[in-house]
Amino acid sequence: MLIIDDNRLMRGGLRALLKAQPDLQVAGAVADLAAALRRVAEVTPHVVLVDAGLGGCDGCRCVEQIHKSAPAARVIVMDLLPAPEEVVGYVKAGANGFLMKDATVEDLVGTVRSVARGEDVIPLVLTGTLLSHIAQDAVVHQRPEAADAVRMTKREQEVMQLIAEGFNNKAIAQRLGVAGDTVKSHVRNILEKLTLHSRLAIAAHSRRSDAARRHPSG
Repeated sequence: MLIIDDNRLMRGGLRALLKAQPDLQVAGAVADLAAALRRVAEVTPHVVLVDAGLGGCDGCRCVEQIHKSAPAARVIVMDLLPAPEEVVGYVKAGANGFLMKDATVEDLVGTVRSVARGEDVIPLVLTGTLLSHIAQDAVVHQRPEAADAVRMTKREQEVMQLIAEGFNNKAIAQRLGVAGDTVKSHVRNILEKLTLHSRLAIAAHSRRSDAARRHPSG
């Protein structure tokens, strides 16, 4: 993984904590976006941990640039307490997880591991307001995109709904009585069909479609 933080003490501390984990490898720790993009091209990190308050760089732009340079990289944004609309911006930019700066070491390591496994992570303190904000923002500012516009199978629609309700892949597999790999395949197909980047974006899309059906315009 790659760490981006312009605070030398924080950068060094994060690197030491993560390197101490036997199942995690730290490919580098840099202070700015330019250095990060150079490093991303060299090591192709699986996970990138980026400070939202990176000096001289807008956080969403930073996430967008990382995602553009390394589409397969999964990005975790670290912040104090972002507003829901800020989190929405990060999700749209391609972020896969969020970590509060007052998080415990266990939260830090757990978030990194979860995101590395393909899960999307938002602290519980943000979840309710974030998802309601996404639905409201989508209906007010964007043209509704119904899942019916894409050839979605009945099973894919079920998986979308469960993702929107907050279920992870394991829970979805248990709920539907299928293998975990089958759920992963459905999620991958949904992302491709809807040209989305993450499970958070799937949840947003599902809630947007539901809201549009409940409150059609015109």
